[in-house]
Amino acid sequence: MDRLVCFRFSVRIFSAAALVASFLGCASALPPKPAPPVAPAVAVQAAPPVAPPLPGAPSVWPSSAPEIYAQSAILIDARNGRTLYQKNADVQRQVASTQKLLTALIVAEKGGLDKMITIQPSDTKVEPTKLGVKAGEKYPRGVLLQAVLVKSTNDLAAAVARDYAGSVEAFAEHMNRVAKSLGAESSYFLNPHGLPARQYSTARDMARIAFRAYRNPDLRRMMLTRNMAFRFNSGRVTQLKTTNDLLDRSPAFTGMKTGYTVAAGRCLITSATINGREMILVQLGSKTKYIFDDAERLMRWAASQ
Repeated sequence: MDRLVCFRFSVRIFSAAALVASFLGCASALPPKPAPPVAPAVAVQAAPPVAPPLPGAPSVWPSSAPEIYAQSAILIDARNGRTLYQKNADVQRQVASTQKLLTALIVAEKGGLDKMITIQPSDTKVEPTKLGVKAGEKYPRGVLLQAVLVKSTNDLAAAVARDYAGSVEAFAEHMNRVAKSLGAESSYFLNPHGLPARQYSTARDMARIAFRAYRNPDLRRMMLTRNMAFRFNSGRVTQLKTTNDLLDRSPAFTGMKTGYTVAAGRCLITSATINGREMILVQLGSKTKYIFDDAERLMRWAASQ
């Protein structure tokens, strides 16, 4: 009797094993599940370049724009960087104190505008436009930077540059790296203030630098300043009036930077919002006092198009 029970139990185990094996065999014979569909790759478009060249366009474009005295110029849309006007925009030339805009951009993006900067003897050895701070005096970085943008002070530009990089020479090397990162490939800078040297840029390159500076709220606030009270460590206060005459003409003009040397001529970078259009204009190498008139006329023309 025990043998019969064992036999029946063995048969049941065998039958169950066979059933499992049969099931597994059928499963292995099933066709594989299809792979989930793969979405087609989507091409990621790079952001359009700022102040792009206009293929086939003449050196002065468009012909309907009013004439200006600047030897090189470019007008761009400050929102998207589109070129609205150009005149010899890729000619390399000195740009005078407008390159302080790049100096200010680098320092402002570092932050720490409340940090105290100690003036060094080397900072004071520049000419001709300087405020007259003395070695050993201490001032907040933001105050010095604002004075640079309002009154174009060369000694304070040297101070913030030297404080940033350790020396004016090291700062100039950093200026060139930053300029190239912004697309300013045709520029070469040797100092932070724009005093004559074997350095150069183009109207297009300076527009690309200005386009970035336009997006910094600290710089926008400083460049809009018409009058500034600068307090020396001695307690003496001097009033600094902006070099940008356009700020007194209309609230449509929102700042940027002036410049002048004999080698560079009169230079001006202007930002404005007219009829709801935000624009940036770079003028280089003007030989007349009408550079502000030219800026207003050209930007009002562009806003009406």
